[in-house]
Amino acid sequence: MTATEPPGVAVREGDYGAKVTAVEPGGVEFIPLAERHGRPRQLLWTWMSPNLEFATVFLGVLAVAAFGLSFWQAVLAVTIGTGLGALAHGVLSARGPAAGVPQMVLGRLPFGYWGNLLPSAFNTVAAGIGWFAVNSVSGALALNTLTGLPAWVCLVVVVAAMVVLGFFGHNLVQAFERYAFPVLAVIFLAASAIILSKADPGFAGGGGGAGGFLLTVGATFGYAAGWNPYAADYTRYLPPDTSRRAVGLAAGLGLFIPCVLLEVVGAASATLGGDVLGRPTTAFTSPMPSLVANLTLLAIALGAVSANALNVYSGAMSLLTMGVRLPLTLRRALTAVVCGAAGFLVALTGLSDAGHKYESFLLVISYWIGPWLAIVLVDHHLRRGRIPAARLYDRAHRNAAGPIAMVAGVVVSVWLFCNQELYVGLVPSRFPEVGDVTFEAGFLIAGALYVALRPLRR
Repeated sequence: MTATEPPGVAVREGDYGAKVTAVEPGGVEFIPLAERHGRPRQLLWTWMSPNLEFATVFLGVLAVAAFGLSFWQAVLAVTIGTGLGALAHGVLSARGPAAGVPQMVLGRLPFGYWGNLLPSAFNTVAAGIGWFAVNSVSGALALNTLTGLPAWVCLVVVVAAMVVLGFFGHNLVQAFERYAFPVLAVIFLAASAIILSKADPGFAGGGGGAGGFLLTVGATFGYAAGWNPYAADYTRYLPPDTSRRAVGLAAGLGLFIPCVLLEVVGAASATLGGDVLGRPTTAFTSPMPSLVANLTLLAIALGAVSANALNVYSGAMSLLTMGVRLPLTLRRALTAVVCGAAGFLVALTGLSDAGHKYESFLLVISYWIGPWLAIVLVDHHLRRGRIPAARLYDRAHRNAAGPIAMVAGVVVSVWLFCNQELYVGLVPSRFPEVGDVTFEAGFLIAGALYVALRPLRR
């Protein structure tokens, strides 16, 4: 460790630098200053590529086909929900260069070393298994429609590509996103132009009202904020003196632009009819000329790989943050394989009725991310951005306020406001028009409790 690196932190060993085809060594340790490289602009394609995929499109489809909004109501709702998630993403990403550690390791400040096991476990399941399964299913179904091969064979193909990227690590993931971006951008822009030209912007919707609007805001926030627990994972290799403003702007816009564009296109495609919930990829590509439709299916599969390269990588980061012990040099790589295998098994069960399962998953994701995000942002504000690096690896560091506020935020908000098939909270059971405002309530409850309980930290 050099004299300029913070004392009291675990520093990642091994020679990695900017090598693309080398396996990234270590796990969740501080990135040595000699290993830092890259520029903020790379975050544009780091976040655009994984969101140029069908899971993003399907959010807009849900807004119209499932939540009953008109086209223009859907446009407003997805802009608000995505904007909130992208704003938080920019703030969190900007901390990475100075911190030099993954996002979930930074969570040890507001949650304490051991209390941080709670959000890390949630994110391992959500990223390394849940999101991995969702995107694997959309990629497999697209490849199945394109090639006619059995869906499970297509699933094996796309999952294998995703796990290989996660195994090699940060530099290969970044390089893949960079070269996938122009391909995905050209194809999805062509497909978007065709869908928007044929759509009915005057579509009145199914009377979703305020409830449908809030459901859409919650789902689109859950999708965008679902990337928040990964934010610093892809900025921690940047030099520590990199402009925080440039990092936050590039990461936030990289998330906001493709999400809003494809969600609006998804809403437009739902106005054309078809089996948009049962066979979503087929319904989306059916209005297109055969060449564009086939290229779009290929782009959907490629976009799924782009998204899951990040999911399996960051899922492994969260699992390692929990203290999983593996051989030092391959610690992160082996963990990525474990996450990919678990996600593959879950994806096998999601090849049928994918639309309804995705709808529920999006809302449930926001239930825990809302309280977690509130605590992280409030703590960041109270600390005025300062990062006491030694506490990140200090097992004696306690902050009971974080886990207590998070558990209370999740439990109380779900109890009162959840609106799912398995459980309907007290408020929507009596006032169905309210919809599902669980994430908004959880955010406010957890943030307020953390401020009140923060003196409990040690």
